[in-house]
Amino acid sequence: MAERDGAADELTLVDGVLGGVRCVASPNCDERPAGTAVSLIVIHAISLPPGQFGGTAVEALFTNRLAADAHPYYRDIHALRLSAHFFIERSGRITQFVPCDRRAWHAGVSSWRGRPACNDFSIGIELEGCDQQAFAEAQYQALEPLLRALHRAYPINDVVGHSDVAPGRKTDPGPHFDWARLRRHSAP
Repeated sequence: MAERDGAADELTLVDGVLGGVRCVASPNCDERPAGTAVSLIVIHAISLPPGQFGGTAVEALFTNRLAADAHPYYRDIHALRLSAHFFIERSGRITQFVPCDRRAWHAGVSSWRGRPACNDFSIGIELEGCDQQAFAEAQYQALEPLLRALHRAYPINDVVGHSDVAPGRKTDPGPHFDWARLRRHSAP
């Protein structure tokens, strides 16, 4: 598939796969529980090493290839089995790791509106970022049409942060994420 570099055109999902973006298969996924509809989107932030952008560490983490000796921080996380459906780099490039019809392992111990195990019914979108910095304009320009495509394809009720489904345990996407902009520009 072609790479997507933040252009704001409309996107289309076919069988849970977003057309026109880079796809890298993560083994860290499985089937959703039978009869479970996707109704939630969880926005995350990730940078590896923390606070540093660029490189291939996030892809390596999501594909179980992160070298423990490549950075001191990686010694504690290299064996984790994590994934997300999508990762949006600072440049706006989108990579899909898990088809939307499968369960990615992104939210961990979580609940939303009294319903536990958010991975069962959510789509996870990781933005390259951290709590201490604003996200890039190109990331919003990529995220907004992605959210519109997801709203068209699934009965989405809510778009929330990782901090909303795992309060006290997670803080991302952090205080610099522009929720007001997201609501204005990503409605279906």
